[in-house]
Amino acid sequence: MQRSALQSKRELFFKNGPPSTETNGDAATPPPASMKENFAAAKRPDKPAPEPPSNDNGDRFSKVDRDRSVPEKKTKELDGYVGFANLPNQVYRKAVKRGFDFTLMVVGESGLGKSTLINSMFLADIYSVDYPGPSQRVKKTVQVETSRTLLKENGVNLSLTIVDTPGFGDAVDNSNCWQPVIDYIESRYEEYLNAESRVNRTAQSADTRVHCCLYFIAPSGHGLKPLDVEFMQRLHDKVNIIPVIAKADTMTPEECSHFKKQILNEVAQHKIKIYEFPETEDNEEKPIGKKLKDRIPIMAVVGSNTIVEMDGKRVRGRKYPWGVAEVENLEHSDFIALRDLLIRTHLQDLKDVTNNVHYENYRCRKLAGLGQDSKQPRAYFKNPLAQLEEEKREHDLKMKKMETEMEQVFEMKVKEKKQKLKDSEADLQRRHEQMRKSLEAQIKELDDKRKALEAERLTWEQTNGVTIDELRRRSLERDQGDGKDKKSKKKGLF
Repeated sequence: MQRSALQSKRELFFKNGPPSTETNGDAATPPPASMKENFAAAKRPDKPAPEPPSNDNGDRFSKVDRDRSVPEKKTKELDGYVGFANLPNQVYRKAVKRGFDFTLMVVGESGLGKSTLINSMFLADIYSVDYPGPSQRVKKTVQVETSRTLLKENGVNLSLTIVDTPGFGDAVDNSNCWQPVIDYIESRYEEYLNAESRVNRTAQSADTRVHCCLYFIAPSGHGLKPLDVEFMQRLHDKVNIIPVIAKADTMTPEECSHFKKQILNEVAQHKIKIYEFPETEDNEEKPIGKKLKDRIPIMAVVGSNTIVEMDGKRVRGRKYPWGVAEVENLEHSDFIALRDLLIRTHLQDLKDVTNNVHYENYRCRKLAGLGQDSKQPRAYFKNPLAQLEEEKREHDLKMKKMETEMEQVFEMKVKEKKQKLKDSEADLQRRHEQMRKSLEAQIKELDDKRKALEAERLTWEQTNGVTIDELRRRSLERDQGDGKDKKSKKKGLF
């Protein structure tokens, strides 16, 4: 009986007729969604039945279809306390025990107050007499130097790494002075990539990647220099750049505001991507958050480690004849805004952007075989013959360049040799002329002495009435006569 009922259901289904909802008085199970669609199509004979989806587009569902296929999650209230609400406390205790890492790079010309600002920001003598700032140890070439400090505040340990670049922008020719900075940043990424790609990885390795770069701009009031634009264009896709106007106390508030607008216009014009501070709930809740938000993304700061007494209060600032420029006063500088946004509210976001954006971009370029320079990517799939031709072309260009450079060096050396020969010839000619003039003067002097002697001789002859030649003849005759007398005397002895 039951088998005949199932057979009758199948016949009714294939005849496009809905089967009966009851069998032997029992409630039948509801049909699936596909059966319901076929029943609906059977009731509408004038419209074609829905076609099944093709196999070619089986994997291409729209977002709406995916949302419909996934059941919605419903929040359920618990009747009692389970304990997973304590997970944030566990994460907090683990993070505090492990400590935090933060790497800050400061770049700018010497004398802009970078070391003073770092000491003021972290309230510690990171740069001291034992370890002076970059301006006190300027190098002829740009070098990257690091200093690590362990800071502790309310039981939280922060391993702070300061990366400075002594010699940046101080040379006459600043071509490629940004290359050591790029090499250092990418070497940190390379080290981190190698560490996480090892077979046996360490449990927790220190994060040495550069999380933020404070680029100090000179308070010239005339916009960005070509070096500033070139540096930020080279590094804006590798690190979080925060432009900072140094020594803001040298400008009036109007000049400072105009300078900020000018820098922002140039940044937008050259399509430079600087770090954008995201909105946080803390800034929205606090009344001071609006003031801090109005001062981003470019801030003009003043740094000082000197304590000045003002109206009975001890404040950090710079004392001038006209008054005191307070460091921690929003009316005088944006130092508080920079410190709060950089350390108190967005330090973790800087690390997240470094890890999720800049490091991932470097990792993709590295693993995809695009090389170090993203502006000159290499093709991942290339014909070997075409690659050989390209390498041969590059080699020929390199050889031509070397030949041109060698020719230039040879011509330069030839010119230097010719110039040396010309200088030597001129020196010899000058010495010859001097010797000729000296000989002429000596000859003239001898002629004058000879004439004076002749005149003296004539005067003597006239005075004595006899000539010199006559006296010489008489002397010779007398000598000859004396010789004959001596010979005759010798003969007479024998």
